[in-house]
Amino acid sequence: MTHRTTRRTLLKTAAIGATVTLLGGRSARAYAANEAVSVGICGVGGQGGVNRNWLKGDGANIVALCDADRGRAEAGLKDHAGAKVYTDFRKMLDAQHKEIDGVMVSTPDHTHAVISMAAMKLGKGVCTEKPLTHSIYEARMLAEAAKKYKVATQHDNENHATEGVRKLVECVQSGGIGPVREVHIWTDRPIWPQGVKERPPAKPVPQGLDWDVWLGPAPYRDYHDGLHPFKWRGYWDFGTGALGDMGCHFWDSAVWSLKLPEAKTVTVEAEQEGNSAETGPNWSIITYQFPARGSLGPVTVKWYDGRKLPPRPEELEADRKVPTNGSLFVGEKGKILVSDAGSWRLMPEEKMKAYQPPAPFIPRSPGHKKEWLEAIKGGTPAMSNFTEWGGPLAEIVLLGNLAIRVGKKLEWDFQNMKATNAPEAAQYVRREYRKGWELE
Repeated sequence: MTHRTTRRTLLKTAAIGATVTLLGGRSARAYAANEAVSVGICGVGGQGGVNRNWLKGDGANIVALCDADRGRAEAGLKDHAGAKVYTDFRKMLDAQHKEIDGVMVSTPDHTHAVISMAAMKLGKGVCTEKPLTHSIYEARMLAEAAKKYKVATQHDNENHATEGVRKLVECVQSGGIGPVREVHIWTDRPIWPQGVKERPPAKPVPQGLDWDVWLGPAPYRDYHDGLHPFKWRGYWDFGTGALGDMGCHFWDSAVWSLKLPEAKTVTVEAEQEGNSAETGPNWSIITYQFPARGSLGPVTVKWYDGRKLPPRPEELEADRKVPTNGSLFVGEKGKILVSDAGSWRLMPEEKMKAYQPPAPFIPRSPGHKKEWLEAIKGGTPAMSNFTEWGGPLAEIVLLGNLAIRVGKKLEWDFQNMKATNAPEAAQYVRREYRKGWELE
């Protein structure tokens, strides 16, 4: 396995990125001034609709719409007249591989990796929705493949590009609240059914839905209620629950500012209620214990979902509310409360008023998806690219689900992707794929 890249390397890469030419596919060619990047969209409705219109607004040329549900794919034509429609991403890539520069992956979690890998092998830039992959093994494989094929990639955790998050990281790393020993992160998810103990009865596949393609690498099952188009998130075969849905957004600033990818090991333990073989739990509280990392001391990061919350900070003014999605950094010299949108405040208010930010030392973003589009043209790699950031972030986040499913405290070896005290975890780190849908 390859060694994990440190945060220091990430910043060095970003600083020199303007001189880097990303190779592979059409990313290696010269682009005319103001020439649009041609993008194929996999997953057209829901978040896919947000992503394709965001890309269009940033100047991309949407040339293909692919969704296992043909009705959803065709509905996208009202926004992207002239695009070609597919229900199978393999057919899209085969038919338009010479035309497509990049692929936006907004499908259910379990198909992120196979689509992303297929596109990268053809030299296409790839932007993939959070949590990047369904499993830890897949995250590592995509990170390594992006480096191998030299393509422009981006984990679609858009807060990474915001001014608020970058200022927060600068605050923490410059000692704004002193050494941080504790972080709490929470979400109001799940907002879909979890705690389901038995699989619902089979039903006919809806007209226009290619069920084989929708299932992709997941174990075969008959179609049933509670899957398409949204409630799949709670089912382990397809989704990654509340943690997978929101973790890569809300963990990002903690992982970044505290350099958590530099850890060689971590212990992870989960409390939960309602987990089953079918779905994730109704709620969970997951505790990660990271050891010292260079000059940084040990830190505890706790995740809460299902509307569980950490204790209200005593420094928070009575007229201020704890956000329904957010995080809390606890330092030796103060605390920072962060909202889901990346805005943050030192507590109490007097500290925020007196705060003097350091001179910026993190490169600023032209816009989340613009980072990716510019990288496809040979510009600076997106800071949330698979190799340097997106893959390592996803691995850390998905460890929490591993602890839930195994049901015991895990001693995790990052280098070898292995729970040293729980060999039974291996089946969830890398699962068997349905024949014909292998990743390699």
